[in-house]
Order: sequence, then structure tokens, then C-alpha cells
Amino acid sequence: MNSRERFLEVMNFNPDVRACKWEFGYWGGTIKRWYEEGLPEKNYPAIATKPATIHSTVFTTAWAHEWRKTRNLFEMTYGERQRKIELPDGIAVWGGALYWPSQGFPLDLDVANYFGMDKSTALVQVEQLLYPMFEPKILDENEKYLNYVDIDGITRRFQKEEGVIPTSMSWPIEDWDSWNEAKHERLRLDNISDRFPAHWPELVEAYNNRDYPLALGGFPLGFFGTLVHFMGYMNLFYYYYDHPDLIHDILQHLTNLWLAIWEEVLSYVEVDVIHIWEDISATKDSMVGPATVKEFMVPYYKQVTDFAKGRGIKNILVDTDGNCERLIPLFLEGGVTGLYPMEVSAGMDVVKARQEYPQLQMMGGVPKSDIALGRRRIDEFLEDVDFLLAQGGYIPFGDHLIPPEVPWKEFMYYREKLNRLIDKHGQV
Repeated sequence: MNSRERFLEVMNFNPDVRACKWEFGYWGGTIKRWYEEGLPEKNYPAIATKPATIHSTVFTTAWAHEWRKTRNLFEMTYGERQRKIELPDGIAVWGGALYWPSQGFPLDLDVANYFGMDKSTALVQVEQLLYPMFEPKILDENEKYLNYVDIDGITRRFQKEEGVIPTSMSWPIEDWDSWNEAKHERLRLDNISDRFPAHWPELVEAYNNRDYPLALGGFPLGFFGTLVHFMGYMNLFYYYYDHPDLIHDILQHLTNLWLAIWEEVLSYVEVDVIHIWEDISATKDSMVGPATVKEFMVPYYKQVTDFAKGRGIKNILVDTDGNCERLIPLFLEGGVTGLYPMEVSAGMDVVKARQEYPQLQMMGGVPKSDIALGRRRIDEFLEDVDFLLAQGGYIPFGDHLIPPEVPWKEFMYYREKLNRLIDKHGQV
């Protein structure tokens, strides 16, 4: 059974099929530590060196900047392994559970091959947000910071020494005027075919002969997430109250745009899953209350999920870190079928969620930092994983990126035991 078939059967609660062997991912500093502690280095994670689409390479300008000093960043071919670029400590390295490519983050191969993991989900390579994208521009730079305008029009600061995900400083949508400008210049509905890459026929052939899941959506597409991405948290929180008409206009237009793009994609290929990125929750609770979600998100979720299910896409997954317990009923009302990474580290009770919502697809649910606490703690939290695997509709992995404090030997113990549990709960 290949990765695509396995994913679909697990999400369909087939008790005879073992769960996919995936991880959410790892910090760059984690991977570098593991290479020093015994992980065989055969395929060092490759950082993209040329912007492609917003969802696939939005942070590429920052990650590849040090290489750009010796070669022209914008003349390099996306994805080529022309030269090893050392991983920044704060870059994400995807572990297979999420779609790839995404955000300019590399895909791990060495950890996956070491533990015999399944193939990653692929994200359809079509521009789903701004077209045309903004031209990246370096604003100023010193030994500590790089300030620049990214391909999504956001002004960001990259902290060189820390090597963490760049921080947004200003956003392209500030009011009705800037929204209308974006809508008419870069979010048009009359040029959908222009959003497809020149090598689309080759991609279609590959997609139609794939053995891995294929996804639409992804970062930063969401009904909270995209607003935050283009407006910033504080601006959005005020605008929910001060300018609700603007928020509704943005969300309806984005929904119309995404459905138009996806309709065109689906005329060429079948898609297995839609990922909606929200990151709407924090350690204790969601960042907005259920009333706000019901007014500003659920109606647009229903449009998307009705569209998807009407075209045979049965899996609609929401990505939100933190504790989203209060929002689960609203996601289900909107037609969502599953959630991840079910962050136990933020207080999510994954066993309780399965008991209360027996048909909710779940991925994640492993307290990532607790892996560093040793075998006794690993054995303890894997008892819950064992129970959840028996219920079906569940793919276990760390509840976000595995942090650098996790030693290779402890990760090996955790992952090998988890693989044995996965194999126990499935005949194929």
C-alpha cells in the first residue's frame, strides 16, 4: 500500500490499515544536533533558493540571503542542490506529515529514511494568493538584521544570529483603499489560468501517476490565518469590531478566488485533502472567541467544505497550534473533518477529544518536548497513542517541530517504539 492509499484509508477509519509513519517536523538546530549525535547524513536538507509561489517559498529571501551574497538569488533554479546551505537553527524542516513545498522550508529525507517513514503529502504548485507576487527588495542590513519586503508584500526583519523565522513589521492591507488595490491588482478573478506555472503539464502528469497524497490550500490560506498574514494580529482584532464589513468583503473575495483556482486544478487532477492554516489558538485558549469564529469564519468554511465534498475531496484538515478545544464544535459545524497537530503541550486532551468527537480525524498528539525527558515519560505518553491508534482516524507525531533539546538517542527510542505501535494496529 502506497502513502496515498494509506492516508486515505486511515482518514476513512479503516481498522485494517496501519497509520502513516510521519513527523510534523524538526527545527534546523535539532537536525544539526542529531547529525553530530549519530544520524547518518546522506541527504542534507536542501533550502530553496528562488521564490516560486507564496505558499511554497515565502521565506526564501531570508533563508538564502547569506548565499545570495555570492550568487544572484533570483537567477538560481528552485530546488537545485547546487551547494549545501547550512540550516539556520530556527528554520523548520518538514517531517512528512505536512504538505511540501511550504514556506521555503526544506523536506527531511535522512530521518525519514532512517525510520522507514512514508512519503510526504505534496502541495499543488499553483499560486493561490497574490498574482503577480511582489518583487523582493532588500531595504537595509547590518550585522544583526536584514530588513526586506517579501514576495507577499510584507516587510519583514530577519535576525541573522538567531536564524529564526522572520518577523513581520508592516502589512499590505491596512484599510479599504489598500484592500481594494490588492483585490483589483493581485487578487483578480479573471486571470486564473495565469497562476499556473509553465511546467504545469509535467506536474499534471506527475500528479496523475503519484503514490503520495496531494493537497490544496496550505499556509497561509485560512479564514483567520490569511487575515493575520496580511493585516497583523492587532489590526485584525480591532477590525473585527471597527470594520466588520471590510473583514467580510476580504473573506468572501478570498473564498471566491480559492474556489475558482481549485475548480481549475480539479479539472486536471484528483486531490486528496485540503489543508486550512489558521494557527488561531495559544497555550490556554483560542485567540478569538467562539462568537467571532461563528460570525467571521464558519460561513466561509461551509462554502469551501461544500465545494470540496461535492467534488469528492473527503478530507478537510485545519492546522492550528495551541489549545483549540472550544473551537472544535465550530470547525465541525463548518464541515471540517480533522485537526492537527493536537498540541498536548498546550493542554489539549487528545483522548478526551476522541471520546467526544469519535469521527474527528486527528494528527499529532505527541508532546514534543517530553521526548527529552527519557524513556519512562515516553512510555507513558505512548499509552495514549496506543489507545488512539486503536480507535482509527489518527496519525501520531510530535505536536509541532521537535526542539533541539531532544537528544538523538531519546528520539530514536520514541520513534522506534511508536513505529512498533503503528505496525501493531494494522494488518497492511
